Amino acid sequence: MGLHDPEQVNKMKIDEVANILKATVHHIPENYDVDIVQAGAADLMSDVLAYVQRDMLLITGLNTIQVIRTASVMDITAIVFTRGKVPTHQMIEEAKSSNITILSTDYKTYTTCGLLYSSGVMSIDGESPGE
Repeated sequence: MGLHDPEQVNKMKIDEVANILKATVHHIPENYDVDIVQAGAADLMSDVLAYVQRDMLLITGLNTIQVIRTASVMDITAIVFTRGKVPTHQMIEEAKSSNITILSTDYKTYTTCGLLYSSGVMSIDGESPGE
């Protein structure tokens, strides 16, 4: 498995991500036109601080305001909450003020990652399907 330049891999719009994951959309910022290229999963925000890439999609089962705050600090533009976790009103408001897209899905974290990876979204390790 090799590493790729994100400019040379599959790019996906957030509505495609929502469709693949059968996700509920809680918030999409106005004029949101970010291409999802990379995704990573973590429930420990210390891992997010250590390993994330700018503009990536964060997949997590942790349902706290701290997820939104960490995403804001790390320039993460979209979050998917897994395992049927629904963000609170306070989390959605914080996401709105930080221009972060918020989705939730009933899929488990592992399944969520697998669905996106098999659809061509690269991991934060720089790996993509078919290598």
